[in-house]
Amino acid sequence: MNFDVTIVWAIIIFFGVMMYVVMDGFDLGIGILYPFVPKREHRDVMMNTVAPVWDGNETWLVLGGAGLFAAFPLAYAVILSALYLPLIFMLLGLIFRGVAFEFRFKAHDHERHIWDKAFIGGSAIAAFFQGVTLGAYLDGIKMNGHEYIGGAFDWLAPFPLFTGVGVLLAYSLLGCCWLIWKTEGDLQKRMLQIAIPLSWLILGAIGVISIWTPLTHAAIAQRWFSFPQILWFSPVPILVAITMFLLIASIKKSHDFKPFLFALCIIFLGYTGLAISLWPNIIPPNISIWEAAAPRQSQVFALVGTLFIIPFILAYTGWSYYVFRGKVRVDDGYH
Repeated sequence: MNFDVTIVWAIIIFFGVMMYVVMDGFDLGIGILYPFVPKREHRDVMMNTVAPVWDGNETWLVLGGAGLFAAFPLAYAVILSALYLPLIFMLLGLIFRGVAFEFRFKAHDHERHIWDKAFIGGSAIAAFFQGVTLGAYLDGIKMNGHEYIGGAFDWLAPFPLFTGVGVLLAYSLLGCCWLIWKTEGDLQKRMLQIAIPLSWLILGAIGVISIWTPLTHAAIAQRWFSFPQILWFSPVPILVAITMFLLIASIKKSHDFKPFLFALCIIFLGYTGLAISLWPNIIPPNISIWEAAAPRQSQVFALVGTLFIIPFILAYTGWSYYVFRGKVRVDDGYH
């Protein structure tokens, strides 16, 4: 094999994490939106829109973590050592949310509020600490050669906390647009009302992060604003502005699917901007994918199985969304 297997693995992990952000993002967003929808029947519908698919969405998180362990063991060891607390908080949030999915519909009426709170709290905690993890990762990890020398609370800083709020808003927008597509009547109208303020908040968060990051990291500023890179990368912020305009216009026209499509595009563009800022480093600020890579033989061995299994994941994911396509109504139940 003459191809660079390290780059292939970087693309696979990038793809896996992106799929997780997109697919688990909107169902986390639904939990975050619960406090804005007090009616029980509307909350039932909200949960029913993702009940058949939510656990399958998290397959991509497992794929990303397993791929990092197999292909970049140094990055796996360092990143988990540096960010184990926010990652543990994220996993606890996912556990609470998963339990709430199963127990809410089985609970008595006087107990259901407990599982509603677990669903809200689990969704918000998982989303927030995913953002904190992202911000701390982007901010850089303290290294001495290949050894992590930072502390357990280095992530507890203004920029990671702000990105945590940004991810909360992003997932809320995804969830809101998903519900616009999948519901009807009063619930859909409520989501249409919430979507525009959320869109403006997301645009503000993207703007703050886009300014904050290059101001505090000279290498990222050099990557984006030096010539000729600025010519190659300037379409990203331009496309964000255009997509945001199209998103708001589609919401005002009460379209069903278009707001969700444009929200996905905004998330993808933001994720692309992150990749541009970091490439080719997998442990910011200066350890590259090649420096952190496993031996080539190990990467090739793991790649064979991974390329075999990814089409099956894509197939059953696509099939599940196809089977449960269409609007979800009040009388549709979760079993």
